[in-house]
Amino acid sequence: MQTAPVRATPIPSFGDALRAVESLLLSSGQRTARRNAWTSVLEDRRRAKDRVEAQLVIEKSLSGRS
Repeated sequence: MQTAPVRATPIPSFGDALRAVESLLLSSGQRTARRNAWTSVLEDRRRAKDRVEAQLVIEKSLSGRS
C-alpha cells in the first residue's frame, strides 16, 4: 500500500496575513494610499537618520579644529 505524498505548504508570515486582511477590508485605492504613506514614513526616518549622522560628522570635524 502506498502512502499519499506529503505536501509541505509554507506557513504564511504575519505580513502575508495582514495583507490578506487588508485586501478584504480596504479598496484598492485605500491600500495603495496606505502603502504610499508607509513608504513616505520609512523614507522620512531614513533622511532623519542621515541628518543626525551628518550633524555628528560636522560637530566632530569642528571640534578637531580648536
